[in-house]
Amino acid sequence: MNMQDEKVVIVIPARYASSRLPGKPLADICGKPMIQHVYERALEVPHVQDVLVAVDDERVAKAVESFGGKYLMTSREHESGTDRLCEVMEQFEADIYVNIQGDEPLIRPADVTLLIKGMLSDKAAEVGTLYHLLSLEEASNPNAVKVVLSDKGNALYFSRSLIPYPRDNSHAVYRKHIGIYAYRRPVLQRYALLSQPMLELTEKLEQLRLLSSGIAIRCFEVQPTGPGVDTPKCLERVRRIMSGDLDVS
Repeated sequence: MNMQDEKVVIVIPARYASSRLPGKPLADICGKPMIQHVYERALEVPHVQDVLVAVDDERVAKAVESFGGKYLMTSREHESGTDRLCEVMEQFEADIYVNIQGDEPLIRPADVTLLIKGMLSDKAAEVGTLYHLLSLEEASNPNAVKVVLSDKGNALYFSRSLIPYPRDNSHAVYRKHIGIYAYRRPVLQRYALLSQPMLELTEKLEQLRLLSSGIAIRCFEVQPTGPGVDTPKCLERVRRIMSGDLDVS
């Protein structure tokens, strides 16, 4: 199989019952539900054979259907987007699954394209994800997940804590992890069988399940991105950005 033969699909997990923003996928942004903005941006990504929304509620399914999108109904019991992706894998065949969260309406198609090209060009990369540089002030926020890298560009660790710790403030470089992933099918098959390690349970970061089991995560750098939608305050900020009232920077 050459690079062109690999089937790539984008899966957008869209959980309805968000604790901080119930019904989040249906939140209106500039006249469209948020999930539609994410879906339409995903359609702009080349090298992709299909785009699917992994829903857990009929209301989201009907919304996706109304704008002509494809969806798969999945369990409400999943704890993470990757767990939901594993269920999709059982129903939908592909070589590479790209996971874009349904609360990222400002996602840039070019960033997803970079991730996919990186995976297609290197068969040794089992999992890929994205990051961008950030300041010490931003890195001090525990809501910003940091990643430190090996010389080969693989993740050494992800944390909500400040890593690396700036003992003398002279050499530290901080990288913010962007929660978009590309998985080869065999990795997802393994992931579904892995138990949650102490690190994942402590940091509440699902990617630590992969690192703890010895699976490498290749990281690709992009420019700083716009915010996702986690809370009503985030939603209002994204609405202002997308309506042109607030600069993304």
